[in-house]
Amino acid sequence: MTVNGADDVLLVHGGTPLEGEIRVRGAKNLVPKAMVAALLGSAPSRLRNVPDIRDVRVVRGLLQLHGVTVRPGEEPGELVLDPTYVESANVADIDAHAGSSRIPILFCGPLLHRLGHAFIPGLGGCDIGGRPIDFHFDVLRQFGAVIEKRADGQYLEAPKGLRGTKIRLPYPSVGATEQVLLTAVLAEGVTVLSNAAVEPEIEDLICVLQKMGAIIAMDTDRTIRITGVDQLGGYTHRALSDRLEAASWASAALATEGNIYVRGAQQRSMMTFLNTYRKVGGAFEIDDEGIRFWHPGGQLKSIALETDVHPGFQTDWQQPLVVALTQATGLSIVHETVYESRLGFTSALNQMGAHIQLYRECLGGSDCRFGQRNFLHSAVVSGPTRLQGADLVIPDLRGGFSYLIAALAAQGTSRVHGIDLINRGYENFMDKLVELGAKVELPGKALG
Repeated sequence: MTVNGADDVLLVHGGTPLEGEIRVRGAKNLVPKAMVAALLGSAPSRLRNVPDIRDVRVVRGLLQLHGVTVRPGEEPGELVLDPTYVESANVADIDAHAGSSRIPILFCGPLLHRLGHAFIPGLGGCDIGGRPIDFHFDVLRQFGAVIEKRADGQYLEAPKGLRGTKIRLPYPSVGATEQVLLTAVLAEGVTVLSNAAVEPEIEDLICVLQKMGAIIAMDTDRTIRITGVDQLGGYTHRALSDRLEAASWASAALATEGNIYVRGAQQRSMMTFLNTYRKVGGAFEIDDEGIRFWHPGGQLKSIALETDVHPGFQTDWQQPLVVALTQATGLSIVHETVYESRLGFTSALNQMGAHIQLYRECLGGSDCRFGQRNFLHSAVVSGPTRLQGADLVIPDLRGGFSYLIAALAAQGTSRVHGIDLINRGYENFMDKLVELGAKVELPGKALG
């Protein structure tokens, strides 16, 4: 990746336990999608608990380019979105705003309903494995969209409108499920989506759409049925808290032998993580306002871990927890079944002193779709090992936060390059580090 200069480098002086309190707000994997949903309405929407992260700013800019008025609400973290005057946007402006995000693909359905056409530029996002956008376009074609590939992106039209259809996902993809939901709610007739993703963020998006007037039923077998309606209104909604960020801070507490109260963390959406955290040897205490996570002393325990779609162990929980597993006694096995390239971040941990070996075989669990396909998607972590400070270049969002955790747990000083990428999903993370007592600094400017 390209290192952007001194402002994109963080010096981390490790060896200090993280202790104190931080707050997590609305989920990165829900809030931008709820903002897109506002495009479907005939009246303003009000979204609360919105984090100040880059993905939110990207979507806000794209909405404004399309004529949606976005302004702060009455309380901190509240946005009011008025889609009364939706209009086409300049291609160059869309490309300038969307280059670092995959979320613009979700604008397709709403824009086809509102304008009859849409333009989607080339998409960015974290490089953690194949997340092909072709499937999104295949889905849209089934609804009746006509797609023309152009030099600067994809141009979509719906000359006969969008109609309900039957779709079975080959894998319960979150993005594909969101695409179907945002397109089907105003499509003519009934859409039946099989093998859908059922993450808490998907359920929260369904709650948003139902508040707008959508008719959506979730069956117990991963089937979602959407009955199209003629018109949707606005919504008022408080986004569910970010369980992925909460788990990242929990792993930081474990790896640094610290004690962190995560205000806003919610037990219901984190039950699978909490069970694993306890098995490793971490301690937690739940109250009405959040969850306290801490290292209770003694040795951490090695485990066998397999990531999966909800309600399994989330892939975004895996990378931060792997850092803590380098401090566990014995051999831990991690089998990544969601993104085939997500374990690549471990090479930097090995440079810091960790002992992590990657394998192409499916270890520690059932065979997965990456087996026999030459992907290094299983890891054996041998611990405990003493980590040493190093120069680190952030590869992706969760891997980047994992590097921060490793640097904080290590002895000595690390230079972490590319920290701006972490702003995609972690609100004010440097301020939070300082609040927890971390010794970090931007070159030439002390933070804590």
